[in-house]
Amino acid sequence: MTQGARTVSLIVPCRNERGYIEAFCASALAQRLPPDRRLELVIADGQSDDGTREVLDALALRDARVAVIANPRRIVSTGLNLALAQARGDVIVRMDVHTEYAPDYVAQCLAALELSGAANVGGPWRAEAGPQALPMQQAVAAAFQSRWVAGGARSRDLTYSGEVDTVYLGCWPRATFERFGGFDEDLVRNQDDEHNLRIVRGGGRIWQSAAVRSVYRPRARLGQVFRQYLQYGYWKPFVMKKHGQPASLRHLVPALFVAALGLSLLPALAGLALPLVALAVLYAATVVALTAGVAAQLHPSPAALVRVPAVIAAYHVGYGVGSIVGAWDVLRHGRGRARFAALTR
Repeated sequence: MTQGARTVSLIVPCRNERGYIEAFCASALAQRLPPDRRLELVIADGQSDDGTREVLDALALRDARVAVIANPRRIVSTGLNLALAQARGDVIVRMDVHTEYAPDYVAQCLAALELSGAANVGGPWRAEAGPQALPMQQAVAAAFQSRWVAGGARSRDLTYSGEVDTVYLGCWPRATFERFGGFDEDLVRNQDDEHNLRIVRGGGRIWQSAAVRSVYRPRARLGQVFRQYLQYGYWKPFVMKKHGQPASLRHLVPALFVAALGLSLLPALAGLALPLVALAVLYAATVVALTAGVAAQLHPSPAALVRVPAVIAAYHVGYGVGSIVGAWDVLRHGRGRARFAALTR
């Protein structure tokens, strides 16, 4: 590192990550930076009660590059903003504890910023099951990565480099936050999508580089996946309300399906089951087709493949139910419910 090197700040919200935090910090601090750059790691701890904070405090005493701050509200958006306020870098890189990073992850982010001149850059969102993963996590990763299940989202395309509407995690020049502001603290989920939408609508550009490589470890149990997508769906209408922008068809389909399913139950209760049966058959055929797409693209093990339909249904039903409840709350009083404010893992 040369004298007078500029700082790159890694900002990380976390809560109760005792089993992962040491390996994550080691990976983050081992990033290989250009010689004119130095690194700092700012972690906002959301009042962990499993020993995470003690591990972080001990690390901060050993390594001057690490700063640990409190995040009393515990949610991601407040943690990001608190870490951002503490950060000293002219470039800000967001990291997630459950993601593993290539040694040149930050260096490639810096290169993408310089190449694109964008307000935010990042890499594709790559999901892989852990080395000792059971078939359910393998199924979750396969469904997540499939272009068929993802509806063609460019963020899941591991080979795509170019302009996008949103990007995984993110790397920003500090000037981006001075121009567009920080993260919306009313949002428990989707705060990154909302911030990217604010950038695009304000005339900024977002860039994805395939050279920015990381691996996300998805949830390992079906109930966790359902709760995750329930929250994603719930907070989406709040983002749409803030910007007066309708959702894309990809975001509307799960809610339309759940609404149709609910409406078809009414005639079924009166003895007319045909609409419900027809809808169930149509959806089953769709899930089978999507599962076939997963099998053709990613070749999961047989034990994982038979679990993929349940994962797809958890995605759709969780997101759909969440979207309907969120839309109702937006219309009713515009405030999020406390039960959807607790992050799940």
